[in-house]
Amino acid sequence: MLVRMTLEDLVRLRRARDVIDRDYAQPLDVPALAKVALMSPGHFSRSFRAAFGETPYSYLMTRRVERAKALLRRGDMSVTDVCFAVGSTSLGSFSSRFTELVGESPSAYRARRHEAGEAIPACVAKFMTRPVRGGEPVRREPIRNGEAESAGAS
Repeated sequence: MLVRMTLEDLVRLRRARDVIDRDYAQPLDVPALAKVALMSPGHFSRSFRAAFGETPYSYLMTRRVERAKALLRRGDMSVTDVCFAVGSTSLGSFSSRFTELVGESPSAYRARRHEAGEAIPACVAKFMTRPVRGGEPVRREPIRNGEAESAGAS
């Protein structure tokens, strides 16, 4: 199924993505995000995936893992504290997703030395430490109007 989007749809999807970026530590779900985008939950999920290359939940978890990596690099919080600080409610689920995206457990990541990255500007460090799936960076750019992929393709 091809998902066609207007410029207005993309603006509303970006508004919902901005909510995820800003409020990643809060309880967020598809129906609430769909309301922000003024779409039904099903249409929102399909459109979000077509526009950004991943589901809203996957995008949210990637944001949480990015923030968790920063907190773990500081070294002053336990893995459990970091888990709850980024909005996860289950240490097991958080650890599984972190390991999937980063390639090592949160404990191993926290225990590893991170001094080599201290001199890197924060904006570069954020890009360079972004979690990836299967060694490939997650697509972040929206698909231009008329270029939307099938919701089931990947």
